[in-house]
Amino acid sequence: MNKAMTDTAPGLPSDMRLKDRFVRLIAATGPISVAQFVAESNARYYDSRDPLGSAGDFITAPEISQMFGELIGLWLADMWDRAGRPGPIHYVELGPGRGTLARDALGAARRFGLSPEIHFVEGSTALRAVQQSHFPKAHWHDDLASLPETGPLLIVANEFLDALPIRQLVMTASGWRERMVGIEGDRLVPIAGTQPMDAAVPAELASAHEGAILETSPAAAAVTREIARRLATQGGAALVIDYGRAEPAYGSSLQALRAHTKVNPFECPGEADLTAHVDFSVLRPVVEAEGARWLGTVEQGAFLISLGLGPRMEALCRAAPDKAQAVRAAAHRLAAPEAMGSLFKVMGLAAPGWPTGAGFPAGG
Repeated sequence: MNKAMTDTAPGLPSDMRLKDRFVRLIAATGPISVAQFVAESNARYYDSRDPLGSAGDFITAPEISQMFGELIGLWLADMWDRAGRPGPIHYVELGPGRGTLARDALGAARRFGLSPEIHFVEGSTALRAVQQSHFPKAHWHDDLASLPETGPLLIVANEFLDALPIRQLVMTASGWRERMVGIEGDRLVPIAGTQPMDAAVPAELASAHEGAILETSPAAAAVTREIARRLATQGGAALVIDYGRAEPAYGSSLQALRAHTKVNPFECPGEADLTAHVDFSVLRPVVEAEGARWLGTVEQGAFLISLGLGPRMEALCRAAPDKAQAVRAAAHRLAAPEAMGSLFKVMGLAAPGWPTGAGFPAGG
């Protein structure tokens, strides 16, 4: 967990609401960055609860249907098989939630001979306990640094990058400034900082109207860089699945979900899930700079359909006719453009010499 709040605000009760801690800290030392705000908020949020499902705040693709995880598992098994079945092989999942994706993916992969060692990168104490009940022999890691250094890695990061801290820049009458979090009375509000940030804005995006916002995520780039480095060094493949955009764009995408409803991101830090759109366009050069292969970034719907979502849906409907309506509804939610199909993207990575992989250009 990020310790910045306890380091910068000593003496405050550990059970104090995070909003109140922020207000006291800002009153004493001045505005904080959006990046610190998101990091501290999500650290408190994820460490204190299981946020998934109808009783939680949001639901992810693996919880919608087993079809999602099964198709991911088949993709991994196919990559491993076409790479010559190297070993020892490691399954690595970043932010595995309740372990639902791992259960479905590894169950499908096992039918084709793939039974890897399991590694979970998870910072939440509450979720680790849930995962351990399903995978008692798995290995847990606070970050990627402690993953095995030998043997290929099959890495899955589903809705992981979107929860990492973002940095926001805002165009003011005086030029680009970092967007900060300040206070008005007892309210947390976004404000423009005072330090000029024009040099940090790419030339092609520098000219913008007053009030325009640019987002970057050094944390997402760092995670992607380490994944790519590992693949280039050890071999393997990775799928990074998240909602986001394929091209840079202006605007704040920071949002908060609480009880499946969008709320003001600055209203209840530590009590709602904070996320932001992933800018996949900036990740390709990060991957290639580390010597790994960027396989492409495609829409989730097209990816799942190319892997056989339709036939799998029909098979489940035949096996359980009484559940056919729910199965079809789940497939629609995963793949339809107006649901998750277009908003969510799938980025593929692979080691040099590994196949491109089904679902990506020339990868069938």
